[in-house]
Amino acid sequence: MTMFRTILLSLLAFLVLPGCGAINLFPVSEDQRLGAKFDADIAQDRKQYPVYTDPAATRYVQAIVDSIIRAPEVRYRGTFPYRVQLLHDDATINAFCTPGGYIYVYTGLLKAIDNEATLAGVLGHEIAHAERRHSTNRMTTQLGVQTLTSIALGSSSGREVELAANAFTGLGLLQNSRNDEEEADEYSFTYLQHTHWYPGGILFFFEKVKGRTGSSLDRFLSTHPLPEDRITQTQARLKSANIAPPTEASLGTRSYADFKRTLK
Repeated sequence: MTMFRTILLSLLAFLVLPGCGAINLFPVSEDQRLGAKFDADIAQDRKQYPVYTDPAATRYVQAIVDSIIRAPEVRYRGTFPYRVQLLHDDATINAFCTPGGYIYVYTGLLKAIDNEATLAGVLGHEIAHAERRHSTNRMTTQLGVQTLTSIALGSSSGREVELAANAFTGLGLLQNSRNDEEEADEYSFTYLQHTHWYPGGILFFFEKVKGRTGSSLDRFLSTHPLPEDRITQTQARLKSANIAPPTEASLGTRSYADFKRTLK
């Protein structure tokens, strides 16, 4: 048994190394539970999360999400709701997606960007965080090797899992690593290749916020590190996939301008 424990410990140490992404201790139902809890908490805090009550605007953004999640790489379509909620805060340029697929988009982001392809790129990125289960992946890593070993050997009561889940609250649940961000960019690019939107549209967003600071970006930067090489990596993906330059049809600039004029 001692030798078995040593082997298992070594194996789990490898599995939970940052960036390996080879194991997630939590079932998909935990992503669903965390997302539903986060959604309920937001509903109770309208001061921090003021709802933008324009059904037409919500339908517009929801239609983009509905198109993106039809990509074959989206595994949890039908399992996660991927429901859009707009938040009325023009000073905040941000969007986020909780575990389990609850999507929140600030009016500050909607007003800052200039075409549908950019919004689709941002939304695809957020969907990818839920699809790749980045929050519960990080929770698994936080548990550590010793706890994973006790769970694997059946000697854990599950209390460790509960404690790890409780440690991730508020924005802490959404603070993604650099590897998470890069993976979300990659999967967003893949998703958008199954739509009519230019899959490099998120570049326009990167260019818009690059080098900027201030309160309008504080919340975005708290959950979305923006290293310069993300621009380079997106450009490399476009070249590798031989993506043609964008056109009005693939950008949706005019239709997006019409949409922005409806925003209050």
